[in-house]
Amino acid sequence: MEVAQIDPGLWRWTGYHEEWKEDVGSVFYEMEDGVVLVDPLVPAEDSERFWRALDGDVRRKGRNVHVLLTVFWHVRSTAAIVERYAARVWAPNASRAAVERRSGAVTNVFRPGDRLPGGIEAFRSARRSEVAFWIPQHRALVPGDVLLGDGAGGVRMCPESWLPEKTGHPELANSLRPLLDLPVRRILVSHGEPVLTNGIRKLAAALG
Repeated sequence: MEVAQIDPGLWRWTGYHEEWKEDVGSVFYEMEDGVVLVDPLVPAEDSERFWRALDGDVRRKGRNVHVLLTVFWHVRSTAAIVERYAARVWAPNASRAAVERRSGAVTNVFRPGDRLPGGIEAFRSARRSEVAFWIPQHRALVPGDVLLGDGAGGVRMCPESWLPEKTGHPELANSLRPLLDLPVRRILVSHGEPVLTNGIRKLAAALG
């Protein structure tokens, strides 16, 4: 497990994903009265350390725990977090049924544009079941799989094979262009290295 503080109250950690056979990223965000976990994966290789740290954060901030999911296959360790903290699970409207099957529960359903815990906002993508989260306080964008680290300090769009039928990079880029109106500094991707500076420039380059 690798843990990095992005900003006071904002952390990103990685853990090995058995299906992907590589490390994937998750995000921890402190609110005034609780915590938010985005696409959380408890690292099997370091679970005791993870739970000990999260238990301390939950005690310190109050037992108000929210799990926000960008897309249904990022449920990951949601069920374990619900069991431990009675966490609220927020799922995109188009993913509700699939999230319930994988996590056992959805307490809140949202649509792009809805205001979420901690002032987080959700933005649509060309994949109807997937959103990107915007954390205004930290100028941080948290995409699901539609944006990936490009291995050169920036981001790239996901392969077209990951997109719905008759949807390609032009349609994906068009769906994500509203993100260019945000003062993006950081892009905390799930796959690859995060962007920590000049996020808006690197996002614009990825979208063309």
